Amino acid sequence: MVLKWIGPLALLAALVIGDQIRINRPGHKYRLSVEVETPDGVKSASGVLAVHPDRGYSRGGQTRTAGDAVYVDLGGGKNLVALLAHVDKAVDKAIDLDDINYVALRAYTAAKGGRVSFNEMSKQTGVVPVTGKLVPVLVTFADPADPASARAVSPDDSEAALGNGFRLHGLTAEVVPNGYWPLDFGGSLGEPVTRGIRARLPWGASGSAPAASALRAAGLPGADSIDAGAAFTRK
Repeated sequence: MVLKWIGPLALLAALVIGDQIRINRPGHKYRLSVEVETPDGVKSASGVLAVHPDRGYSRGGQTRTAGDAVYVDLGGGKNLVALLAHVDKAVDKAIDLDDINYVALRAYTAAKGGRVSFNEMSKQTGVVPVTGKLVPVLVTFADPADPASARAVSPDDSEAALGNGFRLHGLTAEVVPNGYWPLDFGGSLGEPVTRGIRARLPWGASGSAPAASALRAAGLPGADSIDAGAAFTRK
């Protein structure tokens, strides 16, 4: 009697697992890289971000990004952090947490000179520049342990905040292998999402209040009306 249920149960399990992979697998992943010219040469860092469309049956969610802000160690106690946030200049420079979902899509569209659909993103190849409005909020911390020491960094005048000889060289995006959730451990299985901002900014695990303090210190309005921690890390 038991044996006759093994086949149907195995099929049901396969269907459930396959559906969870379909729902939870990112639409695409991309590596966001930041390069800075310093008196000691170019310093760089990168992080892999995963962009998830809403594939749930309720369709009550929205596109979201998983990953961490990119922290560049410039040496000599200096740093540059590319946040998971943008500034909406049309709304009194308010913080926008949604544009990070479309950075790679818009960068590839601009590079190719034609529309690239969301469903085609995982097939894109090559490295493309991230410029203009696509550049996320950049900040630096005089003391990484103190969120109130944050200061905004202008992409066009990074020396004003970082010091003479420290110039933003550029940001790029590159689509990387998606893999199959939850087996994206690297290599042919897909690039895992990069984590590590909490090790660089130890207050990052303390909830939204320190993150809001950092955004306020950087002169960004509306930090108390959003999930400020999402500018630094997202699940």
